[in-house]
Amino acid sequence: MTGNQYKKLVLFDIDGTLLSSHGAGRRSITQALLDEMGTTGPIDTMRFDGKTDPQIVIELMSVADHPRKDDAEAIQAVCDRYVELLEQELLERHKPVEVLPGVIDLLESLSRERGVLLGLLTGNIARGADLKLAASGLDRALFRVGAFGSDGADRSLLPAIATERAEPVMNRIPSGDEVVIIGDTPADVTCGAGIGARPVAVATGGYTRDDLQAAGAYRVFDDLVDTPSVVEAILE
Repeated sequence: MTGNQYKKLVLFDIDGTLLSSHGAGRRSITQALLDEMGTTGPIDTMRFDGKTDPQIVIELMSVADHPRKDDAEAIQAVCDRYVELLEQELLERHKPVEVLPGVIDLLESLSRERGVLLGLLTGNIARGADLKLAASGLDRALFRVGAFGSDGADRSLLPAIATERAEPVMNRIPSGDEVVIIGDTPADVTCGAGIGARPVAVATGGYTRDDLQAAGAYRVFDDLVDTPSVVEAILE
């Protein structure tokens, strides 16, 4: 397929949208903070969903007024340690990583659609994303482009990064409703506003349909089981 034949760039969030790692990420980042910073900050009361991994570290250390809260090297050290711990956590498999309902059928259906380029848009740092996908059994090769928490702590900057990475494949930088972002949080819904992306939301994470609708989702689904309806919302 030539680049000009691609009509849609479909970007998937990972946690709460494609899969559930049943707390593996939270456990790993908790230990990484203890190892590198000596404290977790107010981790028990902070929501992780919708945030990038570096953002989580920065916010926790800022609230705790940690002396290294603005130290980029310290933040990176936490993220590096987190990946080491996550890999170990996923290998030990306290509870298997779960692919969420409807995901496999949806990905197979979209991969057969001419003109659709699949990608990732996630707050996970790139290595963490790869580890979670591998543990779930989902084929990382399906997602040809992407943007990750390791590209920047500010999630709102990630859609533009993903579209720029799609340019060599699509022969253009897609924008507007050529770009569809699928996620389970209000942050997934709003992050693509700067490029006019179409947000399709799924209530399989920690937010309700009403939460996602209020954030401005184009369509909201309870899950991704109804493949024809979800594909229609993406392609229409």
